[in-house]
Amino acid sequence: MTTSQKLAVSLIAMIIAFGAAWQVQAWRYAGQLASQAALRADDLNNLTQAALRQQQTEHDKRLVTEQQLAIFDQQHTREMSDAKRNQALLRDRLATDDVRLSVLLDATDPASGCNVSATPSTVGVVHAARRAQLDPAHAQRIIGITDAGDQGLIALQACQSYVKEISTPR
Repeated sequence: MTTSQKLAVSLIAMIIAFGAAWQVQAWRYAGQLASQAALRADDLNNLTQAALRQQQTEHDKRLVTEQQLAIFDQQHTREMSDAKRNQALLRDRLATDDVRLSVLLDATDPASGCNVSATPSTVGVVHAARRAQLDPAHAQRIIGITDAGDQGLIALQACQSYVKEISTPR
């Protein structure tokens, strides 16, 4: 073999060795990329599972809160209807004179015309405190005012319960 042939053979051998090394490196690089892709897929799967668990937890919390709010709403509605029913019953009793509203008179006031002594005597007769009955129309207005106040207090209690419930950390 001549030198040029030897040179050509060694050049061909070097090209083949270079190509083989290149192919081996490509396979190793593809393997590394595949393992990185698998790791990335596992990481994404873990993140997705964690997000789904968090979403389910938040959904469950929301359902519990909605159920509690429904219970509070039912309780508030029941309290409001009871208060309205009691007020209507009292108004009806006032209208039919079953009940008369009255005010306590000051027995020590000389303008009241009370001729009963303010101190109890030992004679044995018990004097009740003097009262003046209100006109039914005035009594109805007073009941209407107290009815509105009662409804406002019930609504305030419901709001306070709601705020307390939603602000309580779980």
